[in-house]
This record gives sequence, C-alpha cells and structure tokens, in this order.
Amino acid sequence: MTRTEDEIAGLVLAAGGGRRLGGRPKALLAHRGRPLVEHAAGTLRAAGCERVHVVVGARSAEVRRRTDLAGCVLVENPHWEQGMGSSLRAGLDSLAGTGARAAVVLLVDQPGVSAEAVARVRAAYRDEGSLVSAAYGGVRGHPVLLGAAHWGGVAASATGDRGARAYLRAHDGSITLVECGDVAQAYDIDTEADLGHLE
Repeated sequence: MTRTEDEIAGLVLAAGGGRRLGGRPKALLAHRGRPLVEHAAGTLRAAGCERVHVVVGARSAEVRRRTDLAGCVLVENPHWEQGMGSSLRAGLDSLAGTGARAAVVLLVDQPGVSAEAVARVRAAYRDEGSLVSAAYGGVRGHPVLLGAAHWGGVAASATGDRGARAYLRAHDGSITLVECGDVAQAYDIDTEADLGHLE
C-alpha cells in the first residue's frame, strides 16, 4: 500500500430515507444488478481507496442484510432524518484516529460518478490542508476531497441537507477544481423521474 492510498479514505454518505422516492432508501435502489450503496463503495475501491467508510441510517438493518459491503466500515447515523449534514459529521468522526489524512466524499445517489473521476480528485491531494472538488463544465460537484485539517470546520457547518456546501463556499479560493465532465456525470437520484438514470 502506498502512502497516499493509506492516507486517503473513501466516505460514502448513504443514510437518507428517499423521502421524494416514496420512502425508499437510496442505498437499496438497484443499479446494474446491485444496490447503489455497493456501487458507490466499489467506485471508491476501484479508484484506490483502501479504507472505505459507509454511513447508513434509514432502514439500516435492512441495508446491512441486503448488501455486500465486506471490507467496509459501516457507520450508523441515528440522526439521519436531520439531513446529509448529520451523515457527513458521523462519517468524518468515524475517520478520526484511523490515520486517514483526507476523505473523498461520495454521495450514494450519484452513480454517474466514475472511478476515474474519483481517481482524478484523489490525485490532486497534497496534504491535510487539501480541498479538492470534481468539476463539470467548470461547475463544482462531487466527489469532494476534504483534508483532515478541514474536518472540524466542515463538521461545525454541516447542518440540514447542506453537507459541506457552506464550508466549501467560504473557502472557495482554496479549492482545487479537477474537471471530470469527460469521464463522469453528476446527476442525482432524487425523484421518481430520476430513476430513469438507473440501469
């Protein structure tokens, strides 16, 4: 394992209840024959993340039972109904003390984000002060790499469904943008209409 592989963890946020999808947790939606949460964890692993933490919440017992996340650390977010911010806080907290110096954050409902996009974002990591974001046509998107020096600030500002958005906006000048529009698509699976993106 190289130094960088050991230092950059993967973090999947997969705790949401799919409110706009009739209460179907996004983690369990099928894509290419497997649940979205397996797809996301596999994307991070294929990009070189040796350590992958997966934050679960809605129907977590069912998610654990119906998915194969062997080798991943499953992190329970009992406050998942409060929004994505609570999942990001839980995930970053779970990485404290592991030796990880950065986390690549991937949302479970963005299956169009490829391993190549994640690898490009990882490659821009320099140190614990790194902030890196994929960009699509120059517009910031996911995945996002958060150096450990930023975890406390991100956690403090992560409320509701905003995740790291407020923190990143406040530190816009420090973010390295990595264009990924040629190798990934940044759509979300949020509504019934979005289900057409799944295969």
